[in-house]
Amino acid sequence: MCSLKTSRPQTIPADGKYHLVRFPFGDDSAEECYDAFGMHPVRQPDGVDAIQLPERSALIWPHTDGWGTLTAMIHWKTPPKDGIFTRNRPTEYRDRFVRDPLNLSTGYDSTATETRPAQDRGPLLHKTHQIFVKPHVPLALMVRHNGRKPVDLELAELKLAIHPAAKPTTAHMRTRPLRLRVPTTSLRMPTGRTLR
Repeated sequence: MCSLKTSRPQTIPADGKYHLVRFPFGDDSAEECYDAFGMHPVRQPDGVDAIQLPERSALIWPHTDGWGTLTAMIHWKTPPKDGIFTRNRPTEYRDRFVRDPLNLSTGYDSTATETRPAQDRGPLLHKTHQIFVKPHVPLALMVRHNGRKPVDLELAELKLAIHPAAKPTTAHMRTRPLRLRVPTTSLRMPTGRTLR
């Protein structure tokens, strides 16, 4: 299990591109943060010291193979109105989980992309998705909006729970071909009728 949370504001540019949601290193004292298995390390599994690399703070590195449950929570700050106009405010927000978002291993591979309409307040979003995970393939949460001005994230959470994945075996499979038993029945034609 790895649970990351941050309430430090993050500014998401108005460029129409997806951006990584970053989480501070070593913030285990924060409420709901937990990383007993070292899946959000400063010294990352590929040997890079990420203390000066902000994008690396977005990565969770699974510590084992398995079936992963990803959960995220995103709180967008409500953009201010531009007088009586709202043309600069987003009309939609998007989010996705991404395998290897920085192309460090197997290459960028997004999943669970969702589009959310703008709301008067927020929006406040929650999502869950399940995928197979591997230790050498980092995971991250990415977001974007279509506004004409930058928008802040007020709060973000990213959690990964890894469950052992059962491997198929042939122990319970039949080694002999299956024989179907068809009951024998006598077909009797009604008397007085002949087949032509």
